[in-house]
Amino acid sequence: MLLKKVRLGDLLVEKSVITEKQLQDALNEQKTNRLRLGKLLVNLGYVDEKQLLELLAEQLQIQFIDLVRFKINTAVVDKLSEMNARRLRALVIDEKDDHYLVVMADPTDLDKYDALQEKLNKPVKLCVAIESEIIANIDNCYRTTSEISSLAEELEDDLIDDSFDLPGLNENVSNEEAPVAKLLQTIFDQAMQLKASDIHIEPDARVLRVRMRVDGHLQEQVIKETRIVPALVLRLKLMCGLDISEKRKPQDGRFRIRARGHEVDIRLSTMPVQYGESVVMRLLDQSGGLLKLEQTGIEPKILREIRKLLAYPHGLILVTGPTGSGKTTTLYAALSELNSPEKKIITIEDPVEYKLARVNQVQVNPKIELTFASVLRAVLRQDPDIILVGEMRDQETAEIGLRAAVTGHLVLSTLHTNDTLSAAIRLADMGAESYLLASGLRGVIAQRLVRRICSFCSEDYKPNESELNWLAKESDKVSDNTQWKKGKGCTQCHNTGYLGRAAIFEILLPNHEMLDAIRRKDYSSFSKAARRSEFFTPLSESAINLALDGITSVEEVLRVCESIEGLEE
Repeated sequence: MLLKKVRLGDLLVEKSVITEKQLQDALNEQKTNRLRLGKLLVNLGYVDEKQLLELLAEQLQIQFIDLVRFKINTAVVDKLSEMNARRLRALVIDEKDDHYLVVMADPTDLDKYDALQEKLNKPVKLCVAIESEIIANIDNCYRTTSEISSLAEELEDDLIDDSFDLPGLNENVSNEEAPVAKLLQTIFDQAMQLKASDIHIEPDARVLRVRMRVDGHLQEQVIKETRIVPALVLRLKLMCGLDISEKRKPQDGRFRIRARGHEVDIRLSTMPVQYGESVVMRLLDQSGGLLKLEQTGIEPKILREIRKLLAYPHGLILVTGPTGSGKTTTLYAALSELNSPEKKIITIEDPVEYKLARVNQVQVNPKIELTFASVLRAVLRQDPDIILVGEMRDQETAEIGLRAAVTGHLVLSTLHTNDTLSAAIRLADMGAESYLLASGLRGVIAQRLVRRICSFCSEDYKPNESELNWLAKESDKVSDNTQWKKGKGCTQCHNTGYLGRAAIFEILLPNHEMLDAIRRKDYSSFSKAARRSEFFTPLSESAINLALDGITSVEEVLRVCESIEGLEE
């Protein structure tokens, strides 16, 4: 394929995309910097980048490719090394029998085109794409997995035999050039790139599995160098200040790292397993700041009611849901809204996840009998206005929390129940007195997280008959003509069809009828009264509403609702 030299400025003037004066302005500007003319014209706002590239592609008789919509063949991307891809601003996106399909940001740069031909072992069919999209796809496609594998090999080469130098590794814990440090840094960088919430390091008989939880689902990379596991675990223990000689008992710790420009707090847990020690790390990105209530995705109708609850001077507000459903995020968002110089706020957490200015945060420690209940008793003598209890775990904590709620304190807490209706019943089962529950309970919020359809590869979806029947049974908004969406899968979402998560909510505001049923311990009547309530919208209906808006898929709705129904059985 032969490319001809194109005088870009003359071409744009000829096609009346820019004026002669605009071209002259750009050429004058170019004398004071080294930017290429096309980039300058885009920066000056004289031409749209996509319009410029489409015109250039037409002139050169090559194809313009919208990488947002194009499904890249990830198996051939590494035919060009990451270093060369970034230097040449080029990406191999497909392979045919006799050539590679390659996109470049600037097809008029003949030097880069010649360099590209030299690096590849097949002829090149050149296409053009927007530079920012090429860079984003280079980040997504290479994903540092090959770097992790090569660093693992390098580390294994350093471990000459099955033992390794514990004192030496301890001395060099801050040495960023050590292979083990570089490997961990690369793992953390990849986790931040994928926006992972957790990293799992799991030794097996013949391999080491590094798994990352992205949007609630684990993605796995297998490393064959199993001998590096002790060195990785040791390094992580040293970073947490844990006992490196203790391998028979679980240990917990915490440390902070910087990855991809983000300050990340990491909660670490080790556990002895059959082939060594398993490590799980929860990543808490502190650089993004806390979400506000309106940023959590709460529907406006429910948000108004939550703000009314937070305006109460006293009472108990519960947020319920399984682990990983976003309860803590919602509570922190509520606290940040309540936080003011006039209010004394104390939190009791296990562990403290985010640090809040002006808030007194206590981390429980059962080893020294610093439990939720014991701290809560002490907190009541600290003259608080608002108390956050990380979790209602037992009868003592529940009763002290309820007594605080009826004696002039606003108490926020979480509970592991599947929906709002189960919360009062669970507290009663714990042994909380019904009169305290009826007097103190102000409201219950239940929530789940569902995956968002990737906006880059969203397409129409037609549910099958059984899916449609279930959807129609759960919501009167569903009809045969309802439009549904799903994600096809692209490089932006790592071929999952999903990118990010959204929350669904259910709110219960106890009225006189419900509270009277609680006093009588008539929980059947309580549930019936709650379902008749004006503001009660089941989680399943909230999930279907998101699918109707094209935010999530029918598949996600069914997954979440099956988990709710499974808990109810």
